[in-house]
Amino acid sequence: MFPDGWPGAALLILRLAAAIPLMLGGKPGLQGIPHSWLYGAQFVAIGVGVLLLAGLWTPIAGALQAIVEIWIIFSQRGEASFHYLLAALAVSLVMLGPGAWSVDARLFGRKRIDGRRY
Repeated sequence: MFPDGWPGAALLILRLAAAIPLMLGGKPGLQGIPHSWLYGAQFVAIGVGVLLLAGLWTPIAGALQAIVEIWIIFSQRGEASFHYLLAALAVSLVMLGPGAWSVDARLFGRKRIDGRRY
């Protein structure tokens, strides 16, 4: 289902809240060593952020974001509350979907199929 109205607007805000930190957090690190594993991870984070922002392949992008955030929580020492929040947003998007204002809704939304009547 692709809800519109207030629920669709809430899902759009949820997608924005999940995508913008990924896109902004990955950008500064792209100026590092091009063959580093961190470079690839930041490139993936920006790509996932773009997919979430557009609402394209939202369940897959949300699952990737949740995996990346959980990996960051367990691999880094330090404050992890922000990453818990981003992982929770990603899991919410996986379960709820993108909403009516997304590319997914345009591609896979409701379609009317008229069958021939005999």
